[in-house]
Amino acid sequence: MSAAAPITQDVHTIPRKLPDGPVNLVGLTRDAMRSVLIDAGTPEKQAKMRVGQIWQWIYQWGVRDFDAMTNLSKAFRADLKERFVIEVPEVVSKQVSEDGTRKYLVRIAGGHEVEVVYIPEEGRGTLCVSSQVGCTLTCSFCHTGTQKLVRNLTAGEIIGQVMMARDDLGEWPEIGAPKDETRLLSNIVLMGMGEPLYNFENVRDAMKIAMDPEGIQLSRRRITLSTSGVVPEIARTAQEIGCQLAVSFHATTDAVRDRLVPINKRWNIEVLLDALRSYPKVSNSERITFEYVMLNGVNDSDEDARRLIQLIDGIPAKINLIPFNEWPGAPYKRSSNNRIRAFADIIYKAGYASPIRTPRGEDIMAACGQLKSATERARKSRRQIEAEAEAGLAGE
Repeated sequence: MSAAAPITQDVHTIPRKLPDGPVNLVGLTRDAMRSVLIDAGTPEKQAKMRVGQIWQWIYQWGVRDFDAMTNLSKAFRADLKERFVIEVPEVVSKQVSEDGTRKYLVRIAGGHEVEVVYIPEEGRGTLCVSSQVGCTLTCSFCHTGTQKLVRNLTAGEIIGQVMMARDDLGEWPEIGAPKDETRLLSNIVLMGMGEPLYNFENVRDAMKIAMDPEGIQLSRRRITLSTSGVVPEIARTAQEIGCQLAVSFHATTDAVRDRLVPINKRWNIEVLLDALRSYPKVSNSERITFEYVMLNGVNDSDEDARRLIQLIDGIPAKINLIPFNEWPGAPYKRSSNNRIRAFADIIYKAGYASPIRTPRGEDIMAACGQLKSATERARKSRRQIEAEAEAGLAGE
């Protein structure tokens, strides 16, 4: 393995507000919010209480107007309005698929854009959240990976996607109304644009806010982080976030995975699986999900299925089989339904759950691996996209 493999780039995170402007409270940890309140003149003895009050208004009730925070004095509210803002990403456009999937294009600081997808299902609703503008990686089957990395998202921009979706769904509870346990947005998956573990601190802080019992109140079991295999951060994910883990696996030999998921050149299958076997949170009730995109003639043979079973031996796991979602210029084709079912059957008979993911939102390019900012797509013709995909393959 070459330590110098061109897997990632240096990233500079642009501040959401200029240093001399109002501070956005969205995305601050409790400790950080306490610090900025003290810096703004809040007495230290009151700061923890004030954080608790403001926190509930923002994250439990979805309030963005300081004047509505009626358990704070008018003078304190006036000070807050002068020094702080409560802002979430701006929705530029929303598309709704025939199957009910919603895809949002949202604008963040600097005019950059990312995509967010809400997938309604019976008994649950999943929000697919982005962690970077563009992507650090260059997975050859993924449309998002053909868009160059611009920067990491801040914690506020990540949790702001959740808040924006709750706005659109009308899901903030009404103050004084009976508690309603029904959740339209019940699950978060960090499977949107970007590699979450190359933006660890911001992802961690955002998910801590999502799990906070005095705010959005999502269980850690309702949050799944998907990584392509950033091995050094896997144990840290268990220790500092504690959410469910999914791995973009997609191949059963290093030769094929090097081509599909280039990060494999730095941390190969053996090294990745060793990290997963020692994942501190692993138990039979918290299985690791292995995501496996089904590519015709590339990774979908019976031999691949049997190798996959051997590789994951000893890891409590389920295999999520993903029919390839094609995009303009994609260098691969989707495996046939019969081939996918045969692959799934081999895995199932070996004792592993092997659900076949139903493609959602394909008609609006919202399916897995299809996310790419609309402006990026609009700037390029189909021929340009195809040429870039071919050049990427030739350069491997």
